[in-house]
Amino acid sequence: MTDPALGTAPGPGSGPAGGAGTETETDPEALRERALSTLVTARDRTTLLTSCVEEPDLTAQHSPLMSPLVWDLAHIGNQEELWLLRTVAGREAMRPEIDDLYDAFEHPRSERPSLPLLAPGEARAYAAEVRGRVLDVLESTAFHGTRLTEAGFAFGMIAQHEQQHDETMLITHQLRTGPQALTAPDPEPAPLFTGPSEVLVPGGPFTMGTSSEPWALDNERPAHVREVAPFWIDTTPVTNGAYQAFIEDGGYGDARWWAPEGWAHIRRHGIEAPLFWRRDGGQWLRRRFGVTEAVPPDEPVLHVSWYEADAYARWAGRRLPTEAEWEKAARHDPADGRSRRYPWGDADPSPHHANLGQRHLRPAPAGSYPAGESPLGVRQLIGDVWEWTASDFLPYPGFAAFPYKEYSEVFFGPEHKVLRGGSFAVDPVACRGTFRNWDYPIRRQIFSGFRTARSQAAA
Repeated sequence: MTDPALGTAPGPGSGPAGGAGTETETDPEALRERALSTLVTARDRTTLLTSCVEEPDLTAQHSPLMSPLVWDLAHIGNQEELWLLRTVAGREAMRPEIDDLYDAFEHPRSERPSLPLLAPGEARAYAAEVRGRVLDVLESTAFHGTRLTEAGFAFGMIAQHEQQHDETMLITHQLRTGPQALTAPDPEPAPLFTGPSEVLVPGGPFTMGTSSEPWALDNERPAHVREVAPFWIDTTPVTNGAYQAFIEDGGYGDARWWAPEGWAHIRRHGIEAPLFWRRDGGQWLRRRFGVTEAVPPDEPVLHVSWYEADAYARWAGRRLPTEAEWEKAARHDPADGRSRRYPWGDADPSPHHANLGQRHLRPAPAGSYPAGESPLGVRQLIGDVWEWTASDFLPYPGFAAFPYKEYSEVFFGPEHKVLRGGSFAVDPVACRGTFRNWDYPIRRQIFSGFRTARSQAAA
């Protein structure tokens, strides 16, 4: 998503995701433990992302699309103070003079390096002091009485906010030049996927969105019925190998496949391949977190814009799924007509279900995680890569902004396209079957891929 003051993955641990309709939802001590766990998980990740490089890398702007890492660090603390200390606990402001510096709407990212930002040590100390006071507040909070405190929503909101900034900071790490600063084990090797290339999703109504997920954000609400015609959807995301076929067939040089705005954009900027790719003789290479490697053909393609995804789909004689189609493929159980929390059911994500939480620093091979497939057999709908959809970011019927308009409402409209499903960089607390991300159709630095669809009538 673009950079609202609360929710910032442009264009994403192991904390629990906050199950709907569970005992945890009503047991105060269980709520307290869940809130604590998610806050600690987020802060551990923030610490990793800001301690693995030296101070000059924290204060530098590695791309005009991104903030300096030190801005994100202090912004995380400032938002936590604003919502959990000032709003929930009613405490006096700790550093009111810095509120303007860390207001995402006051200063675009390109301007932030010129601001009198807190130095790295001061930013760390501020965020740590805020967190210490927040843990005291958490010990005494009653999880009822207001919408912000009901089921621990405010604490979940802040944990999601920090994890979204952690994803943003991971994107900055990918954009920075220099030696490798982050490491993680690769996903488990997977046998070459030989299942069906597409799955038929039956037509009919399904319940989209949620009214019961306690930590769901405003744009995921309310639950409502959508009628969807039958359609076919790719069983797995489009792979690097498949995308290379589009490149080799001259896809970037043929205006037939491109939306007019997309064609103008790639010609203006000389775009001929996904971001971070380069050709070396007859081989495609990519840069990934400071390491140059051969592009793995079986991984989902990564770092493509909406325009690139749309052009590939047209070239393949297909299209991008709508947001409603994507969610029906991910949540609808045709056996009972119910919408699940996740493709595999209602249980929180585990490492067997999906590639989430920066556990790895790359997508898993297409066809991985059979335990995470949907009732219809669609795989990797959660994790690995954010998936572009055909849809503009718009409110659901009955939408009400909460806790403030700048989280979602100001971004509604045709300027932003919806992405679904999360990526390897997304924590489970900020990823579920109803979670909605959004960004401009030109964005490529985000961890974005896609899968394609076709209407049944096109068979």
